Amino acid sequence: MNLFLFRLIPPRADFAQTMTPSEQQAMGEHMSYWQQLLADGRVVVYGPVADPEGVWGMGVLRAADRAEVLAIGEADPSVTAGVNTFDVFEIMDGVTG
Repeated sequence: MNLFLFRLIPPRADFAQTMTPSEQQAMGEHMSYWQQLLADGRVVVYGPVADPEGVWGMGVLRAADRAEVLAIGEADPSVTAGVNTFDVFEIMDGVTG
């Protein structure tokens, strides 16, 4: 298994403070989705990143290849709802404890 960095990109810099009710619902479903990925052992760590330019989401996943992580991202409820987009990067020679 390889490690990948998943970056969840919100639609605006102040998204965490200005979510609409429908965006809040999508983010609730997003959290449930990632909690299940963690319970399934697919995720090493995930959570919001306190970037001074705007909060974004980060996850480190175990997967066979990038295509597998792209599929996970495309199925994320916040992505399917059209709220967020995402990027995926391989962590080369990643090591976990």
